Amino acid sequence: MRYTDKYEAVIGLEVHAQLNTNTKAYSSDENIYGATPNTKTSVVTLGHPGTLPVSNSKVFEYAVKMGLAIGSSIRERNEYARKNYFYADLPKGYQITQDTTPICNGGFIEIKDKNGKEKQIEITRIHMEEDAGKSIHDLDPFNTLVDLNRAGVPLIEIVSEPEIRSSEEAYSYIQEVRKLVRYIGVCDGNMEEGSLRCDANVSVMLKGSEVFGTKVEVKNMNSSSNVKKAIEFEINRQIESIEKGEEIVHETRSFNAANGGTISMRHKEESNDYRYFPEPDLQPVIITKEYIEKVKKTLPLLPKELFTKFTTKFNLSEYDSNILIEEKEIALYFLEITKHSNNYKTAANIVNGAIKSYLNENAIHISNFSISPKRIADLILLIDDGKVSNSVATSKIFTEMLNSDESPENIAKKNNLIQDSDEDSLNEFVKEVISKYPDKVEEYKSGKKGLIGLFMGEVMKLSKGKADPKLANKLVREELEK
Repeated sequence: MRYTDKYEAVIGLEVHAQLNTNTKAYSSDENIYGATPNTKTSVVTLGHPGTLPVSNSKVFEYAVKMGLAIGSSIRERNEYARKNYFYADLPKGYQITQDTTPICNGGFIEIKDKNGKEKQIEITRIHMEEDAGKSIHDLDPFNTLVDLNRAGVPLIEIVSEPEIRSSEEAYSYIQEVRKLVRYIGVCDGNMEEGSLRCDANVSVMLKGSEVFGTKVEVKNMNSSSNVKKAIEFEINRQIESIEKGEEIVHETRSFNAANGGTISMRHKEESNDYRYFPEPDLQPVIITKEYIEKVKKTLPLLPKELFTKFTTKFNLSEYDSNILIEEKEIALYFLEITKHSNNYKTAANIVNGAIKSYLNENAIHISNFSISPKRIADLILLIDDGKVSNSVATSKIFTEMLNSDESPENIAKKNNLIQDSDEDSLNEFVKEVISKYPDKVEEYKSGKKGLIGLFMGEVMKLSKGKADPKLANKLVREELEK
């Protein structure tokens, strides 16, 4: 886009995270994904006359957890509100939410900007509310179907300040939120299933301006990559409209994943359109300092804390550390290995390489992985002791460990994989190879040091792959330098 140097995007994100509670926010209906449509409802969820909601205490616990994880202040007195609007999938005709008393205020999500620098995105608020049902448009060519199983499912809405300046930053923000809710166990983060959803408020302004442009809300993005695509499209659309002298309309737009564009849905509602008023059927809830401290004790090590530990205590690279902390269970598996081995780099290489490849290729979660961290540590010990090479360990021994309870050392011995570290026997191989290539020896001595690979390859062939690579390399170099 030729105008990108002239304009700057202003983006704020609203992330809705469905909470992993057993029951819904204000009823005893099961909170479960994928059930037969309209089987997880009750008269309370449907808002039948004479029924009353009851607060689910887990919703408060999870909301407080999220607030503590991002450094929010937790509100003491929490009141409920009714948000009134009509959708076919909103059976009560209103949504129980929080208006003026969000449970969490402030805090931040830390991301990396396009230059790789850390950037803190301030959080405006986190509030609790219930989800609506789900309208289904693609099963019947003539009708919209409604599944009310999702109605009443508890949500927290995480609202950012308009401090995001690009689609890349928005993508990074969503990834961090997703990682965080998974770490603390409040939401599974599956955007494809709708348990994590994002609305983007996008506007553009001239660079250097202090006045924001008219914002447009974009909905219907079911993946982090689609959030990125939708924002990119919307930024370009608004810039093109402004350059044509057109007015940007304050509206809600829907993202079409098929063509990567956004389409107008309706003019954007204002807060007073929803006729917020205090929820008459639910009493305010007091969050005490003692309760906050109790919840704080349940928090696991967070991604940032693990990253710091991996880079400082274990001296791993930022690259290795970032891969390890992508999933909490993977990070914890790695930590368990470090209890039995202090070769942290090799442990990280095996987890990020052989183990993650196997899990991805076979669609297996780490919790169902057959090799214990202790056995991986035993495999690393074989490498440290010079009994097997890294490549043999990961390509041959690791593969057999997947289907065997034998120790890595026994597997190595059984398959004749213990490498030859006897200097005298290796010297014989080295001398044989050197004598075989007198021309290449002269080329090496004249400056073609890359030929060391040829000599090493021949030594490994003669030893049938059992030569200790480090020792063999040392002996080859010594012989060539004579």
